[in-house]
Amino acid sequence: MSLVRLLQLASPTLPVGAYSYSQGLEAAIEAGVVKDADSAGRWIADVLDFSLRSMEAPLLFRLLTEKTETENLNALFLASRETAELRAETLQMGYSLCRLLGELGTKGLPAGEVAFPAAFAFAARQWGIEPREALLGYLWSWLENQVMAAVKGVPLGQTDGQRILLSIGSSLPSIAEQAMESETLANFAPGLAMLSSRHETQYSRIFRS
Repeated sequence: MSLVRLLQLASPTLPVGAYSYSQGLEAAIEAGVVKDADSAGRWIADVLDFSLRSMEAPLLFRLLTEKTETENLNALFLASRETAELRAETLQMGYSLCRLLGELGTKGLPAGEVAFPAAFAFAARQWGIEPREALLGYLWSWLENQVMAAVKGVPLGQTDGQRILLSIGSSLPSIAEQAMESETLANFAPGLAMLSSRHETQYSRIFRS
């Protein structure tokens, strides 16, 4: 059942609102940085490489394996969000996932301001999902949401979206392995931070800020 639970947790139908955020991608489209399938693929791959690979993924793995450090790791992740919208996004999704788990009968939910990775790790532990598999599911879910945002916002055809998933998705096992072995956390993506800040006041948008 762990595979079934992982598919449920990583599914775009999970009602946590992930589909309503672009994580700066919509601002990159508005600025002309992303304008076609190739540039969309580069943008998504760069965010994965410079942000998730070195910060979010290794932090999530620690949340999955070091239960006693949950509070500190959750606070660290919130502090690493460079913009108001990135912080609001992770808190809203974390809140929504905790609320859903409660409605599904899960006990011992984390309290306070819970970032999405902390809520995801809690759900994975409760549902008996192995840390490596949970990490891969998280990365895939993030990638799928970014591709869906690109399909809507650029816009791209469905086949272009699947090509990006096929290409970048093949790197996820390697990224997961690096995250599991990483002894440091680093988050340096100034372009993402600046475009996310611009998105907060962008006049016309389809994704939440």
